[in-house]
Amino acid sequence: MKNIYFIGIGGIGMSAIARYYNAKGYRVSGYDKTPSPLTHALESEGIEVHYEDNTDFVPKDVESTLVVYTPAVPKDMGELVYVQEKGYRVIKRSRMLGEISAGQRCMAVAGTHGKTTTSTLVSHIFTSTGEGCSAFLGGISKNYGTNLLIHENDVVVAEADEFDRSFLQLFPEIAVITSMDPDHLDIYGDEAHIREAFKAFASQVSGTVIAKHGLDITPADTKARIMTYSYDDPSADFHAVLTDGDGTGFTHFDIHHPGGVIRDCVVGIPGWVNIENAVGAAAIGLTYGLDPEKIREALSSFSGVKRRFDIQLKSERCIYIDDYAHHPREISASLTSIRGNFPDYRLTAIFQPHLYTRTRDFAEGFAQSLSCVDRLILLDIYPAREEPIPGVTSEIIFKDVTAPEKILLKKEELMDYMKGLQIGEKEVFVTVGAGDIDRFVEPIRTLLDEKIR
Repeated sequence: MKNIYFIGIGGIGMSAIARYYNAKGYRVSGYDKTPSPLTHALESEGIEVHYEDNTDFVPKDVESTLVVYTPAVPKDMGELVYVQEKGYRVIKRSRMLGEISAGQRCMAVAGTHGKTTTSTLVSHIFTSTGEGCSAFLGGISKNYGTNLLIHENDVVVAEADEFDRSFLQLFPEIAVITSMDPDHLDIYGDEAHIREAFKAFASQVSGTVIAKHGLDITPADTKARIMTYSYDDPSADFHAVLTDGDGTGFTHFDIHHPGGVIRDCVVGIPGWVNIENAVGAAAIGLTYGLDPEKIREALSSFSGVKRRFDIQLKSERCIYIDDYAHHPREISASLTSIRGNFPDYRLTAIFQPHLYTRTRDFAEGFAQSLSCVDRLILLDIYPAREEPIPGVTSEIIFKDVTAPEKILLKKEELMDYMKGLQIGEKEVFVTVGAGDIDRFVEPIRTLLDEKIR
């Protein structure tokens, strides 16, 4: 193959693979629905990207062109139908990642939430300790400014995505499973089938499965060694013991593991959930055989992932955080972490639900997780790949939220509403969601910065 053509090239997973093959010298091009900072970055790296469904852009050399597509693209999308009918070799993104990692030492992180930060932490640990790795990440690492790392060794760090059962294309040596909560019920149907898929993933691990303590992964599910990790449960093989905070939202802790203790750790980003992610990431490094002291140093220099507990503004009066959380458990973890770090601040959450099916399936959970804030600004549902479902709107969440203040807005109304807000002595704002709420991050940061001057 000389040409690799991506349908949906602007997706976070697709773009990493596109960058990989571009760096390897292939002619890479592709389609995406809308321009974004990520597609602009691809174009700046010499990758041709277009934004209209037009088969004229598809390389015409069928024999030497491989087409990669994301299942997020509609099945009747013109270019996808064209390449299937014309006899191109067409594969899903997940298959492509499976082919890249085949025959290499794959370190994978799976879970319905926590996998992006944890896998990015793993890649940072391997890079910082000098071992090195190639990494395909589900977010933009703030340490490296990219979702792709390339190294000459045979270690591959992969985010193992459960959507469309993509992670079943991976056969890791070591894998962390962060969670198995119900999600993507449009794909799986029910919780039992999600658990079945995670157990199938565990069965494909050759060395060690490191499951979050309490997950139902047993020797009946895998021939790999099973170990556990936890934020603070001492019965887990890997767990944290908190020591003290430094007064800025960062907590020091020791990591207890089967080989001893890594003392006085701190993660470069705040929040109890990131301590838990750090324990999981360190567990992979320790199991692989990396030096414990170098792991400790790597954790402290970790800058985080864009849109994952991403602190945009921090002053004594006002703090603004952006977070990708889009499942009730993720939202609860994010908001309780913020409460824990900034207990004296009034908390305002701006939430955009993602997908009609997810809103329908978890409306009660969303309402419960969002009720812990002082003020909720709830936006309309971001549909992504889905068509509307009758009766499914943000209202089915909104009606059950018990926060002291709440308002339901269209996204076009958000900035005018924000301009009218009075900022108190101690306020923390958080934007939450996986849709296009990220387009508001810079305007909100600028507005809040102006208000507190």
